[in-house]
Amino acid sequence: MSQPTILVLASGQGARFIASGGTGSKLRALLGGKPVLERTLDAVRASGLAWHLEDAGHDGMGDSIAAGVKATSDASGWLILPGDLPLIQPRTLQAVAAALSHYGAVIPHYRGQRGHPVGFAASCREALLMLKGPQGAAAVLRSQEAINAAGRLDEDDDPGIVTDIDTVQDLRNAEALLAARQTP
Repeated sequence: MSQPTILVLASGQGARFIASGGTGSKLRALLGGKPVLERTLDAVRASGLAWHLEDAGHDGMGDSIAAGVKATSDASGWLILPGDLPLIQPRTLQAVAAALSHYGAVIPHYRGQRGHPVGFAASCREALLMLKGPQGAAAVLRSQEAINAAGRLDEDDDPGIVTDIDTVQDLRNAEALLAARQTP
């Protein structure tokens, strides 16, 4: 059986980033001299897991997830990772993937706050393929929670799971976290 695949979602318009004063795509905005999306992909590559970049410009997150699952339908599960989480740690991706062997869905938390990537086992394939619109996989996650098949994974040493870049201020906050991480 294959390993879970990380689906990196990079189809969003980034409207909140532009509205906050940003110019261009938030995924191309520089964070420590490197584009946000490249930092996310660096962590994905370092995890050693299979991955797929979904950047075809879909209408909503649900459409992007469905397209990514269709493109990787032989995977044993999926980790849904928005492309704007540039500080996520490779070990967190590995931990979510490992936890999928015990649950239908896995939700990582940082100090009580839900984060990403949310993992889904192969048993969720059909439901994920049917997703459309802006809501992402929230309905699939709720169905797993309703049957007690969702697991919680506490990753209190990885603020990267909740550090997404939606605004210029988010980018500044991520710069500060990155600088603190690089200081011995």
